[in-house]
Amino acid sequence: MWKRVPVDSRQAVVVYGDGRDSAESTVVLYEKQGTAWKRTGSWPAHNGRLGWTTDHHMDDERSPVGAFSLTDAGGARKDPGSRLRYWYDDNAFASMTEEGDEHAHDFDYVIAIDYNRLKGLPPFDWNRPQGVEKGGGIWLHLDHGDGTSACVTVPESGMKTLLGTLDPRLHPVVVMGDRGRLSA
Repeated sequence: MWKRVPVDSRQAVVVYGDGRDSAESTVVLYEKQGTAWKRTGSWPAHNGRLGWTTDHHMDDERSPVGAFSLTDAGGARKDPGSRLRYWYDDNAFASMTEEGDEHAHDFDYVIAIDYNRLKGLPPFDWNRPQGVEKGGGIWLHLDHGDGTSACVTVPESGMKTLLGTLDPRLHPVVVMGDRGRLSA
């Protein structure tokens, strides 16, 4: 798994999926201190409803396996102290949920996973450099208790920790996938 982390990265969010077809996972934050990686946080999480894939496509309900940079954040709630560039827009995610919907607060805080997106733009920007069919709009966001379309969800305490810890000067990345593929 460490082979997937770029040499200039000093922060890694690792998402260990329980299995290829499982929506259950664990998110662990590691920070590099000298030459050693130190585990500094861990949270239960969820990923795509149908598990993981190495060939993600729109609406396949699987999270993409790989290593991706983390450069931008945002949400429907004001910035809680993010070190990543943060776009607050209380209406940006309105079309994705309805008032009273059980998922109404999923996007209060998000961190964009740089999979098929343009860095430096808000997480809710819908440009897709590899084309719409390759999916996109994949984020770390607030957990709602079950699998997602392709995102990774984390409890609110974890999201606030990640937002306050991930530092663009340390080139944070997310390495994600089922345990079998991460250990290969």
